[in-house]
Amino acid sequence: MQISSRTMRVGLAIASLGIGGASVGAAQAGAQATTAAPAVKLAYIRSQDIFAQAPGRVDAESQFNGFVQTARAEEKTMGDSINAMLGDYAKSEGTLAPDVKTTRQQAIRDKQAQFQQRQQQLEQQVQQKQTELVQPILERINKIINDLRAENGYAMVFDAQANGGSVVAADKNLDITDQVIARLRTMAPGAPVASTKPAATKPATGPTAGPSGVGRPKSPSQ
Repeated sequence: MQISSRTMRVGLAIASLGIGGASVGAAQAGAQATTAAPAVKLAYIRSQDIFAQAPGRVDAESQFNGFVQTARAEEKTMGDSINAMLGDYAKSEGTLAPDVKTTRQQAIRDKQAQFQQRQQQLEQQVQQKQTELVQPILERINKIINDLRAENGYAMVFDAQANGGSVVAADKNLDITDQVIARLRTMAPGAPVASTKPAATKPATGPTAGPSGVGRPKSPSQ
């Protein structure tokens, strides 16, 4: 199980200024107005590529995989215990008194119920661990995207690699992926989410002072 860029991209909130329907309305109004409306500046990112190069991603994936392996080991131990109970019962069933059979059968059912409950707990813990490890990375990415949008006056920033996305073709000059990655690389993995706007004397993509959930992880049994 891995924290892949495809999985984590589900939690990446793309920066926008809340004008999803405004551009349509502006276009309609512009057709009736006597003066042309100002051009709307747009940009796009490749979120998979950004997450793949984010500082801290490799360490987060390593920690997550170790956590999942521990959960799988516990699950296997519980499963082996139930299988042993079932095997012992099958061997001696023919010689057991009715009341003993009832007791043994109930013990097996109780063990199975405990196993199922623990499986659910492990799955929840895996989800929580994934969020704990990935959320800080996503927050830094989102902050950088928002900073770039504000600095450059973009009305919206689209994700060209979003699941179900409808971007078929785009001008590569509108791609700000490399700018996002450049700013990410100037930040330590555990840096706080602060402004990533560079100083006035530095280039827009130079060193900076600082910088949305997650997809459902697989069950430890998968």
